[in-house]
Amino acid sequence: MHDATLTCSPSHDEAVTCTEPDGSAYSASEHPGELWAIVLTEGGERHRSPTVPRRWRGQRPYRLESRPPLPLPEALERIGLLVPGKRTFVVTHASRAGDVEASVAGLDDVRVVSQPCDRGTAAGVLLPAHFIHARDPRGRVAVFSADSVTLDEAIWRHLSAVTRFAAMNPEWLVLLGAEPTAPDSCHGWIEPGECVGWAGTGSVNEVRGFWERPSERLARGLLRQGCLWPSFAFVTSVAVLVEIGFECLPLLHDRLTRLEIFSGTQYEPWALRQAYEFAPSADFARAVLESPAAPLAVSQIPEPIS
Repeated sequence: MHDATLTCSPSHDEAVTCTEPDGSAYSASEHPGELWAIVLTEGGERHRSPTVPRRWRGQRPYRLESRPPLPLPEALERIGLLVPGKRTFVVTHASRAGDVEASVAGLDDVRVVSQPCDRGTAAGVLLPAHFIHARDPRGRVAVFSADSVTLDEAIWRHLSAVTRFAAMNPEWLVLLGAEPTAPDSCHGWIEPGECVGWAGTGSVNEVRGFWERPSERLARGLLRQGCLWPSFAFVTSVAVLVEIGFECLPLLHDRLTRLEIFSGTQYEPWALRQAYEFAPSADFARAVLESPAAPLAVSQIPEPIS
């Protein structure tokens, strides 16, 4: 990795370090309120990882079935047009960190976060959120699944518009919703409610309901009602993301918050192992997106031009 890359990877005894290149603790952002990225990855070409939600693996809900997922370096290059590498965290697990680091070695400043063990997608999202919050508590964050990043320009223009909405409306977590193609019970489902604003030419709607993998009968009803599938990204303020973790997963939040005390010290690897050893496992969709405590909104992504 390049010198400017944050090291968050295991040593020979699976210790994990998360310090700046000069060994200092978290450094504040030069420009508070910037846009950051969290990228959940399956861990290289040879591995699949529970870091990535199962329904996001190879799923193309916005009718891109004929377009294969981008390799991780190309996905990060695409994301880099929106968020620079120095503000991008790629999340994987200790057993797969070597593959991920090798695949991003040519990308300046991308930060690889290696988790000691699997604690579900909630930890995969919230651990880097705490890292970002320590640097830029006023920042915004876009969360992606690496294997669902597309080259479609219309989607990226819309995502850019959603990030602008999030900057002006930091109280919302804005999901990107896609038009469903079938009553699929393997997907999450979003019921849009009242319009709360605009992103580009599309509306942003409060989420009236979220269902993670509903029954087939319920999925058919949701399809008839014009509900949406959650797609490859969401955008929110990092403060809201951390607060949602506190509201929905207080035990996990407590473990992750304590890590900041040990940042940049010799005890940091031990602290992260301890945090993960006793942290609860949780699915982000079920624990957060289904929770009434989460201030969810949704913006429908445009259909790509064929």
